[in-house]
Amino acid sequence: MTRARTHRIDLALQGGGTHGAFTWGVLDRLLEDERIGFGAISGSSAGAMNAVALAAGWTAGGRKGAREVLRHFWSRVADSLRLARWAEAWLGAMPNGALAAAAPMQAVWDVAEAWFGPATGANPLRAVLRDTVDFDAVRGCTGMQVYIGATQVRSGQLRIFSGAEISIDAVLASACLPMLFPTVEIDGEAYWDGGYMGNPSLLPLLYESPNLDLMMVQLHPSRRERLPRTPAQIVERIQEIGFQGSLVKELRALAVLQRVVRDEGMDTTRARMPLLRKARRLRVHRIEGGEQLDALALPQPLQSAWHHLQALRRTGHAAADRWLQENAAHLGRRSTVDLVAEYLDNGNR
Repeated sequence: MTRARTHRIDLALQGGGTHGAFTWGVLDRLLEDERIGFGAISGSSAGAMNAVALAAGWTAGGRKGAREVLRHFWSRVADSLRLARWAEAWLGAMPNGALAAAAPMQAVWDVAEAWFGPATGANPLRAVLRDTVDFDAVRGCTGMQVYIGATQVRSGQLRIFSGAEISIDAVLASACLPMLFPTVEIDGEAYWDGGYMGNPSLLPLLYESPNLDLMMVQLHPSRRERLPRTPAQIVERIQEIGFQGSLVKELRALAVLQRVVRDEGMDTTRARMPLLRKARRLRVHRIEGGEQLDALALPQPLQSAWHHLQALRRTGHAAADRWLQENAAHLGRRSTVDLVAEYLDNGNR
């Protein structure tokens, strides 16, 4: 019996609070499929946490090990939420949307500061990461390069951590929403959530990875048809656009490069810029939660955190399963996302 070819894909994992459990489900389904191999991973916030859990587990035990570490990590996240049920009820699953929907916002921030603010120096995710992710394994992972984005507070620029730079502090910096958690300092530099400037950044995958299939796992929908009407919906959409904006800009820039090299017949084999050669050959794919995650945005008062995260995992698993059924044959052959049509055509120039 002929063994199916393995396609190595790069992963771009978006952040989005506990909606990162959707990404857990996506990764769990991809790990089940031996046709899928993994190359480089770029992640911010919850995407960074999924990235290091995947890499640590893969190093220790391959596909099975990766699935076990991801499950262990999210079960510990559930324990953390259970011990702080006010955070689950007030803040919900998204780091941005729930703050927008809660009223009055200042009251939420006051409570957050009292529990998790700089005065206490407490971040429950530190213990979760310490107990579930072997960072020596992540740093020593040779077959899977991990890139973690965090925003420099003073300059507003994106910092990418990779290789020996990856640590618990780097991941906490990538997930540091400053109204909830204390600012993370690394080597004298202050950092906030990477989602502000790269959610996630595609640049390290484009510049440093040889793989030509890029899978984006997006938690924020690429498009919403229904207009927001209420004040809470409007503020939530504004913040959602803000967290999506950096990725949209990078995808639009990539679409411009693809149009130049394809439509104008540029000979990329002789081009001096590797990025142009990569843009021409890159195959882009997307699995997104989109509006199907809206129903899972806020846990019910009597609903356990683990039940909620499991629902998100199942949704992600199903989304990845649908994608594989419809698109797995295209891996290694063509893009399943037309960036030029999405970001440059239809009046989007």
